[in-house]
Amino acid sequence: MLPWFQDGQFPLYLAPMAGVTDLVFRRICKELGADVMVTEFVSAEGIIQADERTRVYTEFEDEQRPVGVQLFGADGPRMAEAAKKIIDWKQPDFIDINFGCPVKKVVSRNGGSSLLKDCPLLTNVAESIAKGVGDQVPVTAKIRIGWDQSMINAPEVCHILEDCGMQTIAIHGRTRAQGYTGEADWNVIDECARTVSVPVVGNGDIGSGADVKLRRDTTAVSGVMIGRSAMQYPWVFKDAKHYLKTGEQPEPVSIEERWALIVRHAQMLLEWGKFPKEKFAMQSLRSRLMAYSKGLPGGKALRTRFSTVATLSELEDIAAEHLKDQQDRLTARETALSA
Repeated sequence: MLPWFQDGQFPLYLAPMAGVTDLVFRRICKELGADVMVTEFVSAEGIIQADERTRVYTEFEDEQRPVGVQLFGADGPRMAEAAKKIIDWKQPDFIDINFGCPVKKVVSRNGGSSLLKDCPLLTNVAESIAKGVGDQVPVTAKIRIGWDQSMINAPEVCHILEDCGMQTIAIHGRTRAQGYTGEADWNVIDECARTVSVPVVGNGDIGSGADVKLRRDTTAVSGVMIGRSAMQYPWVFKDAKHYLKTGEQPEPVSIEERWALIVRHAQMLLEWGKFPKEKFAMQSLRSRLMAYSKGLPGGKALRTRFSTVATLSELEDIAAEHLKDQQDRLTARETALSA
């Protein structure tokens, strides 16, 4: 069993999300209590071709460990070759295989969740990588519960993956057809966890400590994976651990603290040096700012401004104006109440 599941531990994973879980965001979530990191998915072919843009996605800091690099593709031997290259570069704590991505451009290339429809190919990919990697690092997998409502085959797939040598299986409780709509089916996740002997990590609709406790107490999962909630509120990991320890939901962080993190996120992105110009870094951050805005008052107006933000100083000005506006509103309310 992987060490982060031993001694009764119930790890909180940061879900791999394309365009989101880069080195900087993983650093933030690690600081705020995430236990296990997984990179954005990377193309096996891009790794083999030594594409520098692809290689950036595999970067991580030792402080982020345990961390896995997630691969996608449909050619087992080529993916095994890519996995070995990644291990040679930086020795991640595990290699994760993406059998769950619902995005059309990945599925159309027989990657991600499309392999849930082709169990022989899925078997070939999983076996090839596990055998190719050997005992260098563990190999894990992430799946969805099925392709659509007529093909919910996660229990069968989990058996296959366990037999192929996967040491952990993460399951998103939606079908590929659902995308990110509707509710996650934790009954299927629970069935899978009771079906195999390797740890199963549940993913879907985890947004609070109460959600984590519910799934820990009522299913057989060995951990949970948090995705979209962390995009909006990365303190979810810290809050969940507090809730599990005390049974109390902590107060949401202040607007001031939210803004401090937003600005720091931008600063770290610029310091990372991935982008040749500041405007490119800030453009890449816009979607992250949109997610952060959902926890702030006046979010709609902020999203309009975030959609064109191009410099760090502009973001700092937006923060200062928003904080001043909120303070003025608070002062006005207090004055009205005391009149």
